[in-house]
Order: sequence, then structure tokens, then C-alpha cells
Amino acid sequence: MIGNRVDVNIAGGLAAPLPRMVAVEQKFEAVRQGDIPGTLREQFLRPEIRGRITPGQVIAVGCGSRGIANIAEIARCVIAELRALGARPFVFPCMGSHGAATAEGQRKVLESYGITEQATGAPILATMDTVVLGHLSDGTPVHMDRHAAEADAIVVINRIKPHTAFRGATESGLTKMLSIGIGKIIGATTYHTHGMDRFPEVLPQVRDVNLANRRVLFGVAIVENAYDETAHVEIVLGEELGNREPALQAMAKRMMPRLYFDEIDVLVIDEMGKNVSGAGFDPNITGRNRRAVEWVCDPLVKKIAVLGLTRESMGNATGIGGADVITQRLFREIDLGATYANIITSANLDGAAIPIVMNNDRDAIALAVKSVVRVKPRDCRIVRIRNTLLVSQIQVSEPLLEHVRSQPERFDIVGSPAPFTFDADGNLAPLIVSHRQAAA
Repeated sequence: MIGNRVDVNIAGGLAAPLPRMVAVEQKFEAVRQGDIPGTLREQFLRPEIRGRITPGQVIAVGCGSRGIANIAEIARCVIAELRALGARPFVFPCMGSHGAATAEGQRKVLESYGITEQATGAPILATMDTVVLGHLSDGTPVHMDRHAAEADAIVVINRIKPHTAFRGATESGLTKMLSIGIGKIIGATTYHTHGMDRFPEVLPQVRDVNLANRRVLFGVAIVENAYDETAHVEIVLGEELGNREPALQAMAKRMMPRLYFDEIDVLVIDEMGKNVSGAGFDPNITGRNRRAVEWVCDPLVKKIAVLGLTRESMGNATGIGGADVITQRLFREIDLGATYANIITSANLDGAAIPIVMNNDRDAIALAVKSVVRVKPRDCRIVRIRNTLLVSQIQVSEPLLEHVRSQPERFDIVGSPAPFTFDADGNLAPLIVSHRQAAA
């Protein structure tokens, strides 16, 4: 049993000096959506959109569990436009098994993102009950949130991005929300029995059953740039999702960030969480995925140390099994019930495996460095990031400076070499981020 402290005999201890770190800025394309309310107003002026909305129409607006830039503002604007056209919108959590797979938990997830009844001017109706609308060709039942199924029409809002566990024409976005998200825990669990490797075929089939049996007006697609900023907002008609979403996903892939390194000895991640990525920390950034997932992605990372869990994650540490070392602080923040509900639904049980737990940040980083074979601590190539959404402002160890200096088109060195700064308890001072990233 882990108490207040882990006492373990480690040959040679963990006192070897760590290499000095340097603040570095990675350079990415920075397309930004300017006037978000104005853009949405223009979208609602399209005749094919206005013509679908009638006075008195009850419209279910689905919002998910990801930390999407400007999501509260976007949800508020969509609801305001629907109301201006005479509709009666309400919000429902469209997030599968997240929020500990309870109605109240899912309502709290929305509220943590600023999507409240007061902020949106619309009621929030949360339930885990579903209605079976039809079946796939193999007999798989297709589930839909009961409140959404009973509404006159449905709208969903989500970010389009690469998924963390499979590749396909559509990955994480509106199709996934109209299948996994809207199906609640029972639907999500049912579809995961097919295996995530079959999601590129299964999820569009589920979406199409929902489209055929309920009036899905449109989806609000959001694409973000590498700085976790809104780059594009677009309304996609329900019947056009199959054709349009792959193009939006291609846009998202072009804009997404990366770590400009082929190989990293130790990746230090300050925080993980469901608001950051469905996998806690995005395998598209770390290059590492769960055991059962076939994954070819740079960089090659030898050891990952994760130091904390975001407040917005509410204890859901899904994906923690992808780390090698975590801290006592993170371990104590885990809500096993919320994590297990999400993990068991996905059927990828190793995503909840507990890594080695160290007492503080210094011990966690030192152990990760010590366990890199054939590399002396002073030569260890370390990269530190705040989380996998924010990888513009990072820190790298001195052994990586030659690589950084050789690519001025990708990097700016913005600091001088300095030791890790630990407090009296062995924990790191917060990673300094630029104003642009801090605002995100």
C-alpha cells in the first residue's frame, strides 16, 4: 500500500545531477479565427441553415468533454442564434462515459468549461438513459441520449482533430460525437466491442443510423492551430458530414503541433487530463500509444514522466498507463471510479495501469533519467512541456541545444541554461509559458 511516502532501495540513489535546461520556442503556423461571434452569425445567415430552423422547435445542442478553446463562447453564440430564429434550444452532455458515467458528473464537466445554464441562457438536460434508434448490418444496436432523441432536432459542437488510437478518413470530431458521444456509456461500450481499429468503418455507420432516424440539423466544426487557438469554425449540414469532415480533419492535421525531435530520452509532462486529450496526453505528440494499438509516429520517446493531473479532468486519469513514472501528487488526484468507467468502456485496460510512483517531481524525473540505458545523466536529452496541447514554449536539456541551433526555422532559444528549480518539497516551479499560451 502506498502511504505518504514511497521508500525504495535504488542502487546509487537518485542524487546524480540532472542536465541544465533551456527555454526554447517551437515555431508553428498560426492561422487564427478572428471574430468568432461574427463568423457564427454569418454562418447562420446561410439559407440552407436558416431554413431548417422553425419557431418553437426544440433543439438539443450536444457539447462534449474536451478542453476546446473558446468552447463556452461558441456554445453561447450557437444557442443565441437558434433562439433568435425562434427555436427553443437546450444543452445536453454528448460525451459517452466521461464524467464518471453519471448524469451529474457529465453536467459538472460542462460547467467546468463554462457551459452553464446561466452562461448559455439554455437549460442543461443530463441523463445516461438512451433510446435504441436502429441497428447496424450485423445487429449492433445504435443508442442515442434520450433527451436528444426526444427533441425535434439535434445540433452538435465539437473540435475536429486526429484521434489518439486509430487512423481513418474521420477520427475525432462530429462523427465521433454522433456515435460515441451521443450513445452515452451503453452506446460507447457497445461500439468499442468492435475494436478501435474498426472505428473508421463502424463510427460512420452509427452516425448514419442516427442521421436517418432523427433530424440532425448540423454540426459546428472547430479546428484549432498548434497554439491551442481557434483557427476555423464552420457549420456542416448533417447530410454533408461524410463528405466534409475528412477535409476538415486534413486541415486539423496540417495545423496540429509536434515536437521537432526524432528521439527524446526523457519527456517530462507537467500535467495530463481529459481536457488536454482523450488519452490524457496525446500519442500524436508523444509518439507512444497503448500496447494493443499499432502506432507509427515521431518522436521516439524512451521514458515519460508525468507530474500532475489537471483540475478540469476531475480525477479522470485515463491514459496514465502510457507513462513510465508519475508523482505522489498525481497518484492522489486519481478518481479510480471515473477513470475505470472511461477505460473499461474503451476496452483498452492498460490505459489505467499505474506507473511507478515517486515521492515528488525531482525523484520522478531523476528516476526516468537514471533508467535510460547507455546514457549518462549529464548527457540525457530531456524535453519538458506543460501538456500536449501547449508545446510551443518548452524546455530542453543542454545536450539537445546543438539540434535546436541547427534548425532556426523551427526553434528560437529564449533563455539561458539553468538547473531545474525544485522547492523544499522537491517539486518543480511551474513551467514558464508565453502570454499567448497562458491565455489558452
